[in-house]
Amino acid sequence: MNARRTLLELFDAALRAVDGRASVVRALRGYPIDSPVALFAIGKAASSMTLGAFDTLGGRIESALVITKDGHADPALARDHCCTVLQSAHPVPDERSLAAGDALIERLRALDARILPLFLVSGGSSSLVEALHDGFTLEDLRALNQRGLASGWDICRLNAERATLSRLKAGGLVRLIGARRAIALFISDVPGDDVDVIGSGLAGHDAGREDAIERRIVANAESAAIAVTEAARARGLVIERRETRFDGDAVDLAHEFVAALRIMPVDGLVWAGETTVTLPAVVGQGGRNTHLALTAATRLRATEKFTILAGGTDGSDGTTEDAGAIVDAGTIERAEIGGIDVERALRGFDSGAALEAAGDLVYTGPTGTNVGDLLIGIRAAATPPGRGP
Repeated sequence: MNARRTLLELFDAALRAVDGRASVVRALRGYPIDSPVALFAIGKAASSMTLGAFDTLGGRIESALVITKDGHADPALARDHCCTVLQSAHPVPDERSLAAGDALIERLRALDARILPLFLVSGGSSSLVEALHDGFTLEDLRALNQRGLASGWDICRLNAERATLSRLKAGGLVRLIGARRAIALFISDVPGDDVDVIGSGLAGHDAGREDAIERRIVANAESAAIAVTEAARARGLVIERRETRFDGDAVDLAHEFVAALRIMPVDGLVWAGETTVTLPAVVGQGGRNTHLALTAATRLRATEKFTILAGGTDGSDGTTEDAGAIVDAGTIERAEIGGIDVERALRGFDSGAALEAAGDLVYTGPTGTNVGDLLIGIRAAATPPGRGP
């Protein structure tokens, strides 16, 4: 068995299971929608989810506003006359985030009463679209995001802090549309699939206010992890799924995962969730998944036949364009042969450079989904490294 190829195939199976286009098609098929629709898609998976809505609703969509991360816009949407695509900033907002917020508010306020709003929300929305309370500036917002990312705040705390500045977070769409009927479909990247946390609660509930939004989770981390176990079974492997989402510090999780691999009674493990890292003032190349992967590689003994994938289901890791990495017991040696001081790379959060030197980075490009991170480990002989497709 080629362990790296197997891990890439398992990761691909997970991505297909939570693909935004397919997930929205499944959710809308047979849904009772008779009125014309105004579509509002926001997040890293916005383009893919929008394509699913067009597949299902077709000509019933009178207009569509798609707000997504740079490089995540599907060119097919730009060719549709009723579709406006705005590419915005992530993970730190910029002027485009405020312009996208203005466009969203303007469209919702002008919406004809006969038209049904359909919201498609996925992770990344918090940075991509924003409107601020009086007295706050873009610099205040950027400073808050950077402070939260550097300090390792979990998504719940970061969202709570964002809501103090924002007119859109914590039920902003409810405040804009009032009690009119609407549908909101979510791809979840947060603990408990809480709609009041996904996208900082953009399409969540506004405390103390009644609303008529029908909300549904269409894809989540559990679905991705289950797809890994099923794809493994088709290959004659037994992979055990951890039913609770992981969180907390990436280094601690790396140690925990390697320890779990050593005592597992099966062929492999799959865990889903999202870690945090606390960053120094100056950082190198990489993200939480590469930091976790490189830390795990330092824990592997030369004789241990484990291969580990740590990857973001959105296809990106931190500010990089890599999804994560695949490591084994030879990773550290390969990085050092490539001229990297691994301990220094870990201290300086330059894990991406170390794993690039080792040939262990995984690149997928934008995936059309975002359900958090996956950690997959299998017991298999190490194989020659190579950048993942």
